[in-house]
Amino acid sequence: MLQSLSLAGLNILVVEDDDDTRFFVTTVLEADGATVTAFPLAAPAREILPQLQPDVLISDIGMPDEDGYALIRKIRALKPNMGGQVPAIALTAYGDSESCVRALEAGFQTHISKPVAPEELVEIVANLVASCHW
Repeated sequence: MLQSLSLAGLNILVVEDDDDTRFFVTTVLEADGATVTAFPLAAPAREILPQLQPDVLISDIGMPDEDGYALIRKIRALKPNMGGQVPAIALTAYGDSESCVRALEAGFQTHISKPVAPEELVEIVANLVASCHW
């Protein structure tokens, strides 16, 4: 367990089409000190990724136009300096093991089922960042 689960100083990109969920995730992460940039669709998030260089990407899976699987595959195809290796969390209503495996195979590091408790969200983000920055 980490000493401190503070997200202070982290830059997090959130892609979530549901307004309430996007607001919830943004509020929880910002309350813990993170800077959050949030979009309801994958395309604008993908466009800003190279400039933003977030520490973590949190993406919904079931979205209109382009789902989270397609988004992470396109991001993983990018060069590292363009954000291609950003640690990524799939946030989805599909909580079964098949969806989890599919998210990991697509390129996410971890999978969170909705709804998620605020403390759990913060802990998962903090642990992912800690495991990626050795």
